[in-house]
Amino acid sequence: MSYENIFAAAVARVRQEGRYRVFADLARKVGAFPTADHHCPVTGPREVTIWCSNDYLGMGQHPVVLEAATRAVEEYGAGAGGTRNISGTTHLHVLLEEELAALHGKAAALVMTSGYVANEAAISTIAKLLPDCVIYSDSLNHASMIAGVRASACEKRIFRHNDLDHLEELLKAEPRQRAKLIIFESVYSMDGDFGPIHAVCDLAERYNAMTFIDEVHAVGMYGDTGAGVAERDAAMARVDVVQGTLAKAYGCMGGYIAAAQAVIDAVRSYAPGFIFTTSLAPAVVGGALASVRYLKTSNLERQAQQERAATLKRRLAEVGMPVMQSPSHIVPILVGDPVRCKAATDALMERHAIYIQPINYPTVPKGTERLRLTPGPLHEDHKMDRLLEALGDVFHRLDIELAA
Repeated sequence: MSYENIFAAAVARVRQEGRYRVFADLARKVGAFPTADHHCPVTGPREVTIWCSNDYLGMGQHPVVLEAATRAVEEYGAGAGGTRNISGTTHLHVLLEEELAALHGKAAALVMTSGYVANEAAISTIAKLLPDCVIYSDSLNHASMIAGVRASACEKRIFRHNDLDHLEELLKAEPRQRAKLIIFESVYSMDGDFGPIHAVCDLAERYNAMTFIDEVHAVGMYGDTGAGVAERDAAMARVDVVQGTLAKAYGCMGGYIAAAQAVIDAVRSYAPGFIFTTSLAPAVVGGALASVRYLKTSNLERQAQQERAATLKRRLAEVGMPVMQSPSHIVPILVGDPVRCKAATDALMERHAIYIQPINYPTVPKGTERLRLTPGPLHEDHKMDRLLEALGDVFHRLDIELAA
């Protein structure tokens, strides 16, 4: 048996399906976002425009964030020294958790190394601690939430995406006294639609369930202080556990949960994904703390981003691009074929110096392959002009179907 051949064959299958991924070697430029230098081994470095970053507001290069991150390195050093249980907690972690708890109107918060870790660790731990728990999970939940469900080893019920009737049907099939955990998202990042927070909470109250909401694509983006869609919809007090990220709108790294003190203390005490992982570096925490504080009081970035997204959707529709309807800041364009989706993004980079990553299976269902655009405050009109021209050229060359 050749172990290496087994892995090579697995990669070959991905290539054959047209969904093999190649990482773009990018050097982002502070002060010039969303441009970057693409380091190509054939042509050498050249400037490209990024249209698919999850740094939605450009906070990853904001002067307030950079200054705070630099100051944290100078004051605390490069690393955290290990896990928080062994090495102690950097004081910046304490300040950040207090800030996040206040942001979401909860008693406490817990910062972890990524949003994925926060979901997997929190969902699995909470469900394990609830006696005979059954988990209700939206069918389009993120892979990290699915990982949390699997790690819990609890019974699960998958309800059709945003289908409240189906969720209620599943809830009423169990005794009211049985422990139940409903997990869902506020913004589903591939389609860009919203989760019905109030309606889910109504069902949770009716059937005695606990709620867990993933707000990673919403924190910093929605609500008067950037607390997410739950804040925008005046539903923060109704959700039991909020999970968020510091790596998207806040422009840094890390994930977190905010909830009642007992919930946070239980996850802190029982979750292996938190206990045994080195904590975030001081520079990351310092930058994130500054970003959260800044976006609590500044709406300029959020308003500009929403305008850019609305403008791009309108302009794409006007020229017949198959833009998928989305009420959020996500702008998906349907291609429907993995090979042509990859070919389109390759051509955009090679011919037009525009970087967009193809979104193929398993991130989205087969047959719904797409380009996922995330316009931000710094995507000016002239960049949008170039994007539309480039998309028109590439779609024509590849004979990708336009909207009817």
